[in-house]
Amino acid sequence: MNSLWAGGQQETIKRKEEEAQPGKTMLLLVKLSRRLLPHRRRFLLCRKAECTSATRASLDGALSALRSVCGEDSVLLGEAVREQHGRDESVHRCCPPDVVVFPHCVEEVSALAKVCHKHRLPIIPFGTGTGLEGGVSAVQGGVCFSLRKMEQVLDLHQEDFDVTVEPGVTRKALNAYLRDTGLWFPVDPGADASLCGMAATSASGTNAVRYGTMRENVLNLEVVLADGTVVHTAGKGRHPRKTSAGYNLTNLFVGSEGTLGILTKTTLRLYGVPEVVVSAVCSFPSVQSAVDSTVQILQSGVPIARIEFLDEVMVDACNRFSSLSYPVTPTLFLEFHGSEGGLEGQVKTAEDISQSNGGSDFQWAVDVETRNLLWKARHDAWYAALALRPGCKAYATDVCVPLSRLPQIIVETKQDLVENRLTGPIAGHVGDGNFHCLMVLDPGDPEEVQRVHLFTERLARRALAMDGTCTGEHGVGLGKRALLCEELGHAAMQVTSSLKQMLDPMNLMNPGKILQPRGG
Repeated sequence: MNSLWAGGQQETIKRKEEEAQPGKTMLLLVKLSRRLLPHRRRFLLCRKAECTSATRASLDGALSALRSVCGEDSVLLGEAVREQHGRDESVHRCCPPDVVVFPHCVEEVSALAKVCHKHRLPIIPFGTGTGLEGGVSAVQGGVCFSLRKMEQVLDLHQEDFDVTVEPGVTRKALNAYLRDTGLWFPVDPGADASLCGMAATSASGTNAVRYGTMRENVLNLEVVLADGTVVHTAGKGRHPRKTSAGYNLTNLFVGSEGTLGILTKTTLRLYGVPEVVVSAVCSFPSVQSAVDSTVQILQSGVPIARIEFLDEVMVDACNRFSSLSYPVTPTLFLEFHGSEGGLEGQVKTAEDISQSNGGSDFQWAVDVETRNLLWKARHDAWYAALALRPGCKAYATDVCVPLSRLPQIIVETKQDLVENRLTGPIAGHVGDGNFHCLMVLDPGDPEEVQRVHLFTERLARRALAMDGTCTGEHGVGLGKRALLCEELGHAAMQVTSSLKQMLDPMNLMNPGKILQPRGG
């Protein structure tokens, strides 16, 4: 029960207790949540004071050294900028760092890390702040490394289908850069996240069913470790499409959420822009029939690019928010990439399977403008869900299961939502077994907050019971640390802890994320 649904309640507990006994404090928070929540005026509390701050003496001793590395204007202490860098798009409270630095190159990142290492200051990497599990919260204070000024696209190898980028380059910026090359980078989590941030969280998205996740598309990483050492996980400058040389260090850092090092460059696979792209929408009489169609389409070998599921609650929300008129029933959004001659058979197979499960005729989106409107509606699902209950807050949680278990878990999850009177539209990248519940709740209703909290834990454990994972793409961050222990088991968690201890013995890199607090 280490979830931070009781986020912000630490104001009621003395700082001394918080520093001395982090594990006991968190347990106490959960036990006191029902008693404390009715007295809160806001669900999300942006703390004015630091969270378990690094000692003032250490910070004061480091400031001049930090400024000497990247300049006075790139070391900021203002409350507004610290709060901006102490939160992401999750429900977790704002925990601002003590200072925010803006390095311009890997040499500055390395030098800044050495300063933090010397003064034992926590280091929190920050990309665009689009995470959903509190990954940028400075739970022990320290120094936030905001990487947005490192925004160069480097070493584009068109003939090799790869490119190297700095951490300030976002997904949309890279594809804009590639526009006239005939290449693109397809991993699309919806948000315009930074590409190194996407690697750090092992992001996925709507195109994963055909092109894979970040884990399959990162060829090499440049990483700055806690002591300032610069490492190239596949060797400096190397970018082969595959390798069997030694341990896979690249994948060790993909998904590490800033707990092992700062990603300062990533080398990515690129793909040829497909000759033809067509999208379609198909409505179904039930959740079961829609998800059965998904599984059967994939089993048939159709190389579909995207296959997204929206339940009837989500479709209704998207209709209202994006001025659409789709039938308010469980729905699939599909997209096919290929050549003019090759797509015809794929599309017919998918349509036949859908209709055999009671699906409607496909509604086509062939031209770019219509396709963009369709997928914008899908990407705006978060805001559409929020609009269902103005004044409420949203919490997105995700799980992933083997495809064969997908129909069962979605049907059971829908039943759980109805039985517990919860608003939780479902949208998912069902082509790889991953789906999201966008929970919309009243922050002033502690009883509803508790019901949502219990629901999310049941959902995760339901996925684990079906041999799945507690998070398909959002990451562990703060909220799913206990669930990760259940998922991996004691022995694997010991190995994970040992790797962290070896690479970051002073626990400076984004402390409090993924692993349970030491001694907690």
